[in-house]
Amino acid sequence: MDRLRTWAHRVYERVLESELSGAPDHVAVIQDGNRRYASRRGADPTEGHKEGAQTTEAVLNWCDELGVRELTLYAFSTENFDRPDDEVGVLFDLIERKLREFADADRVHDAEVCIRVIGETHHLPERVRAAVDYAERRTAAYDRLYLNVALAYGGRAELLSAAREVASAVETGELDPDDIDVGTVENRLYEGPTRDVDLIIRTGGDERTSNFLPWHANGNEAAAYFCTPYWPEFRKVDFLRSIRTYESREESWRATRARRAYTLVRALGAAEVSEARRALQRFKDALPSSEREAIADETDAEAEPTAD
Repeated sequence: MDRLRTWAHRVYERVLESELSGAPDHVAVIQDGNRRYASRRGADPTEGHKEGAQTTEAVLNWCDELGVRELTLYAFSTENFDRPDDEVGVLFDLIERKLREFADADRVHDAEVCIRVIGETHHLPERVRAAVDYAERRTAAYDRLYLNVALAYGGRAELLSAAREVASAVETGELDPDDIDVGTVENRLYEGPTRDVDLIIRTGGDERTSNFLPWHANGNEAAAYFCTPYWPEFRKVDFLRSIRTYESREESWRATRARRAYTLVRALGAAEVSEARRALQRFKDALPSSEREAIADETDAEAEPTAD
């Protein structure tokens, strides 16, 4: 039965991969369920974290295979400091060891993975900060795949820190309030993500994003995929399903934007209509055939004359 199940999973993986037309540039993952996974097996919570670390390595490999350009992992939140000291200590030992292993791994260098850590890193133990520095220095020259590890991270804390820096710059006269824009805030966020998040994944069954990357994910209206497997159980088929969800959402958004554009064109004056229609047609041609037909039907119906 185990062999049959493994064979079925591999077949399903190939089917899912054949259905995908591409991959998101930036995937962010909330690795939830390590402790519940261990509890279900009657093991210590730290065993769940250790098995979860193996899943992390697998996900990095899948991203490399599928062409994902950036992966951000929620490894340790600011709230995690409230856990029992012995569990936090083991977590820090695991994080320190994995950072050094990743920094020295041939597969990381072969894939040209740039490792960076985001968060309130000054709250981390000195041994973990040393491992962070080692991993970042060892991979600083790479730019094919970015791996961002969120440690001592909280989204509200990140935004609050940026707001304080902006307020301070205004107060000292370094910044004119009228010059504040998106770039002003982004330049004061934690150094890490190089692009907005396209897809956010959460394992473990909870359907919330837990204060994770609010600027880069929520601000970009990223697709969200929530699944029931605990993080150590997360398989490649789950990852492929999440990407399929992302692609479906992108198609839906393209159709929605096209419908809005048609509405705008109909509202324009005669002088602007010709140029707007040409630009809109190019946009429409990029949509799937089913969406083009649906929009055309809507447009034709609205164009039919009505009786007085």
